[in-house]
Amino acid sequence: MKNLKPGQKVPELIVNTTEGLKWNIKDSDPGTFTMIVFYRGIHCPICKKYLEELNEKISDFRDRGVNVICISSNSQVLAEKTVDEWEIDKLHIGCDFSVEDGRKWGLFVSEAIKESEPQVFLEPALFLVRPDNTLYSASIQSMPFARPKFDELLKTISFIIKDDYPARGEA
Repeated sequence: MKNLKPGQKVPELIVNTTEGLKWNIKDSDPGTFTMIVFYRGIHCPICKKYLEELNEKISDFRDRGVNVICISSNSQVLAEKTVDEWEIDKLHIGCDFSVEDGRKWGLFVSEAIKESEPQVFLEPALFLVRPDNTLYSASIQSMPFARPKFDELLKTISFIIKDDYPARGEA
């Protein structure tokens, strides 16, 4: 499903996690949003910095009723290594997410340009999904740069909650 629009149901999302569980968006049951952070994988130093920052701010998101999962196409072994090496133990990390499933979410797919990169991987994105599994907002990148800033996102979520601000871009 390309070009997800706010107000539409999001595609199915079931992933294995580093905790050894299957995570299903239908079971997320957030107070306000499920925030899905797709990241490139353990090879990406920008992802490392991004997820480390999120790990520090995770309680601020939870205080606003936001459930968070971070997902890559890395294998279980690489995802577990990511948690250990990046010190992101407060985050739920999903793994083994296929390129085909990434395309259903409208994610960009890249091929390796360095030996340290997987042959094919997903580019970053951030989605806010309402408790009824409809899309509220999406930020989809074709590069590792220009991702939403977590401090700004926290302020925005507070504003959305306070003013019951509707999703935009559904026309």
